[in-house]
Amino acid sequence: MSKAASETLETYLSAFAGVDPMKLSVARAVIGMAGAGRVLAAMVADGAIAAEHGSVIGENFGGDAQKELDLKAHEVVLDAMRLAGVAMLGSEEADHPDQLDPNGLVAVAIDPLDGSSNIDINISIGTIFSVLPRGETENPFLQKGSRQLAAGYIVYGPHTDLVLTVGEGTAIFTLDRWSGRFLLTERRAQIAEAAKEFAINMSNYRHWAPEVRHYIDDCLAGKTGPRQRDFNMRWVASLVAEVSRILARGGVFLYPEDSRPGYRSGRLRLVYEANPIAFLVEQAGGKASNGQARILDLEPTDLHEKTPLVLGSTEEVSRFEYYRSNPSPADRNPLFNKRGLFRDE
Repeated sequence: MSKAASETLETYLSAFAGVDPMKLSVARAVIGMAGAGRVLAAMVADGAIAAEHGSVIGENFGGDAQKELDLKAHEVVLDAMRLAGVAMLGSEEADHPDQLDPNGLVAVAIDPLDGSSNIDINISIGTIFSVLPRGETENPFLQKGSRQLAAGYIVYGPHTDLVLTVGEGTAIFTLDRWSGRFLLTERRAQIAEAAKEFAINMSNYRHWAPEVRHYIDDCLAGKTGPRQRDFNMRWVASLVAEVSRILARGGVFLYPEDSRPGYRSGRLRLVYEANPIAFLVEQAGGKASNGQARILDLEPTDLHEKTPLVLGSTEEVSRFEYYRSNPSPADRNPLFNKRGLFRDE
């Protein structure tokens, strides 16, 4: 990993923005997110000292359990975006977008605290954000992900990282707790093309479509199966933690739709989870799909719309797409067996 820890987030964004009004608005929004991230990193680090943080207080618009810290995170980011001159904020924790600066050029969509079910067990959680042009539309959040101007997440773990793309690769900044600055620690993260790890919630196996089970069965078969290699399995139940692992050492993350009520269209939110993560992954040389189509080509119809999500190493996501379009084992084996297109040397 290349290190360039003398460069700050502000310096990086200044070089990106120059004097362009739209890019300057993007830079202000990202710097505002970084400020919110510093506050949230300290709040998350309080752990059991702030016992109320992990308490469930209700459900959000999508039906997920809403914790005290979820709402606090929403308020922290809302205040930061208001100060940053953002036009509108769309959040997982609010039914409808908040109107902020009427003169703002950008809109920001957020998951204020991804993985908040892990608050009480000290596993990495984070804040995901997407920056979109405000434009002339009534609802700027109903744009394809390919229209994003910037995207990123802040992950609160053993250290606090801000992972960012402004369309010029995926950069990683690490919070220096002594100075309060985010310092550049990876200028261009790259996802390995092939994968030896997959992340999926195996407890849902019985609910998956047959072709999803076929794909996982072939991974589990290891060297004795059609893939002819052994895989490791991971599952953290925190999207930001899963993506950080994939950026560091490759792999694939899968959250397919399944037959349970509330999961038939997937579970992750397209606008403020899948789209920003897909932008980051593509800018790092990876691929992000709903199993059949590129995530960034999907056109949302609602701020809280759900989607299946498969992301990570390009080769592995392409394999999964092939399994989805060829559910018969007899159809898929010729492509992936020892003498097939993706044979292992």
